[in-house]
Amino acid sequence: LERLSNLVGKPSENHPLHNSGLLSLDPVQDKTPLYSQLLQAYKWSNKLQYHAGLASGLLNQQSLKRSANQMGVSAKRRPKAQPTTLVLPPQYVDDVISRIDRMFPEMSIQLSRPNGTSAMLLVTLGKVLKVIVVMRSLFIDRTIVKGYNENVYTEDGKLDIWSKSNYQVFQKVTDHATTALLHYQLPQMPDVVVRSFMTWLRSYIKLFQAPCQRCGKFLQEGLPPTWRDFRTLEAFHDTCRQ
Repeated sequence: LERLSNLVGKPSENHPLHNSGLLSLDPVQDKTPLYSQLLQAYKWSNKLQYHAGLASGLLNQQSLKRSANQMGVSAKRRPKAQPTTLVLPPQYVDDVISRIDRMFPEMSIQLSRPNGTSAMLLVTLGKVLKVIVVMRSLFIDRTIVKGYNENVYTEDGKLDIWSKSNYQVFQKVTDHATTALLHYQLPQMPDVVVRSFMTWLRSYIKLFQAPCQRCGKFLQEGLPPTWRDFRTLEAFHDTCRQ
């Protein structure tokens, strides 16, 4: 079978493509492989067109239904939706933060507005950690978690919103807090979002006392359980939660 298969000649790849087939007659094909490159480009174009057709069919199944009036209105005339979380009065924000501060006795919240209307919070959770929360109205924009004894101010006396903690454990908590901001999203009720985030943050009061709910250990690779479940607030190591 192998001997007979070797006798079968290799099929030629020089399929004439109209006048481009004349390129295959070039005697210096090895030096100027124009025809073989053109043939490969043609095959690639066919595959691209085929896959584009499949993608178009899938996208059409989930296409948004727009009315004729919406399609006809110019983009310049369309009313822009105003974000509700950016137009709340500062007094309302102060009242929400004040109520949250009274909810948790072991958590103290200091509110300041160094840049005008945008609020910045310094949250002190017992003697465990401090959190800098940068807000835009009632929308939490950024969080930085540091140790209780770490400096949270710059040289000019303002809250340092850019420097990370010197300890890996609080860097981990900062990453988890950023993930929590993405989890707690309810644009129509921003006060509920802030209260839910602060409730989740309060669970770190036992950061160095609560064991992992999966492995039962206090330390793993030298770190305590830094992850808190968004629903149950149970403690897990970063690797045990997966």
